[in-house]
Amino acid sequence: MAVKKVKPANDTSTEEKIKNAARVVFFKKGFAATRTRDIAEEAGINLALLNYYFRSKEKLFDIIMLETIMNFFKSISVVFNMEDTTLENKIETIANGYIDLLKANPDIPLFLLSELKMQPDEFVAKMGVKEIVMKSVFLKQFQQGIKEGKITPIHPLHFIINLLGMTVFPFVASPIIKGIGDLSTKQFNDLMDERKRLIPKWIKAMLKAK
Repeated sequence: MAVKKVKPANDTSTEEKIKNAARVVFFKKGFAATRTRDIAEEAGINLALLNYYFRSKEKLFDIIMLETIMNFFKSISVVFNMEDTTLENKIETIANGYIDLLKANPDIPLFLLSELKMQPDEFVAKMGVKEIVMKSVFLKQFQQGIKEGKITPIHPLHFIINLLGMTVFPFVASPIIKGIGDLSTKQFNDLMDERKRLIPKWIKAMLKAK
């Protein structure tokens, strides 16, 4: 009588070990240069076990990117709802956070664009972006600034568009920017660090009521 093989139940600790190793390797090498064998070696497991849990590099990458973005939006939600920080301080914190995230994870912009193209409604709902912005202390401060005549009366979405454009687009267009300026990756990242200081100034100037 043949003995039926039973697959082992998924071990959460092993899954987390693989994901932690994948973060290290993906963030160091990027998606294209990473091999599943590299991740397995970093995790201290054999390749067959990695494939059992995640099947492919693409699936594992998608999971890592999605978790990274979700964690970032959670941190942004905390910033948006701080009662004891000014609107200006929130803008500085968000600009710094976005740029640091994208420097560490340069594949995120293209991943975002891909997800938004494939399943826009589902992705936006999963991230909870609407709730983060439209029910936040930040929005109340924004509206109060308009009421007091300190901020130009504009739709708050203009702020979101400007912030995303100033922080995310340079990373999407990084090959062009590097080519125009003949920049190394380090020089490009240094340029992005300069934007941490400049973006809040630009946004403040745009928002200031005249």
